[in-house]
Amino acid sequence: MISFESDYTEGAHEKILDALLRTNRESQPGYGSDSYSESAKEKIRRACGTPEAEIHFLVGGTQTNAVVIDTMLQPYEGVVAAKTGHISTHEAGAIEFTGHKVLELDGVHGKIVPERLNDFLEAFHQDGNREHMVYPGMVYISHPTEYGTLYSLEELKQLSDICHSYNIPLYLDGARLGYGLMSSETDVALQDVASCCDVFYIGGTKVGALCGEAVVFPGGNGPMHFMTMVKQHGALLAKGRLTGVQFDTLFTDDLYFKISRHAIEMAGLLKEVLQKAGCRFFMDSPTNQQFIILEDEELERLSKEVRFSFWEKYDDKHTVVRLATSWATKEEDIYRLSELLSDNREK
Repeated sequence: MISFESDYTEGAHEKILDALLRTNRESQPGYGSDSYSESAKEKIRRACGTPEAEIHFLVGGTQTNAVVIDTMLQPYEGVVAAKTGHISTHEAGAIEFTGHKVLELDGVHGKIVPERLNDFLEAFHQDGNREHMVYPGMVYISHPTEYGTLYSLEELKQLSDICHSYNIPLYLDGARLGYGLMSSETDVALQDVASCCDVFYIGGTKVGALCGEAVVFPGGNGPMHFMTMVKQHGALLAKGRLTGVQFDTLFTDDLYFKISRHAIEMAGLLKEVLQKAGCRFFMDSPTNQQFIILEDEELERLSKEVRFSFWEKYDDKHTVVRLATSWATKEEDIYRLSELLSDNREK
């Protein structure tokens, strides 16, 4: 059985495991005040070009989204997101559970279109009944999106300008940020993300770490007593060194970017294999997630030897599935998939 199910099905990069083992018996302060967390924060500040950045380490993506959004919104505010956005579709109502509504916008290929966002915010503030409505208090995007698509630098700048004109923060979910930054089709660098966004996170769970996400407030603009509120959400890790050691390793010698580039190279090879096999693509993705449309009978046969993710029904006889590469993907698995696809089409 070979797996393209997701980019977090393996454990962690060997350098991270080595670092965790090497530092295991050291006595370090808790709650993220250890020396490795401090070192990781400084390395991330340098990578982002933001010497004043406030950085916090949390364990998982849903947890991070819920904490960041809840702590930055007023009780009467909601967060604007694309209908296909992760917080709208795949987080089990975690944001609504905090008491904040997700205000959905129609997107294009998973992205919020700047013009539509501006129209939405303008219409809200011109509505005479807005005092009876949920106020848009933040805009949420992810890069890459749920469909593996990317924002251009110009789009990020436009979204940032619109948010600032309405005095609301732009928040970028970077669960797969490394894979977006290393795509050959992007003009966005980490420093650009830090420049355009009021808050974002650098994903570790899906990019080589056992677990962990690094929340970055680029201008040191985090909510007051953020760590206290993290604890109120049950999200404060006592052994904060665990995430600190991992991010300290990821941001040493550009490891984060090197392993992300590997995933993109493997995605390019995967795309070639899928094209040669005559697979129909659901949309064009320049990152590590590839979406194809399979006949249901073919899907059933292939699923006996390949793990992939169900995405959505295309019609009554076809299904959209996702295949993802990662920092750990091996070429031989992709070539094995090629053989299986060829055999599957002949049956």
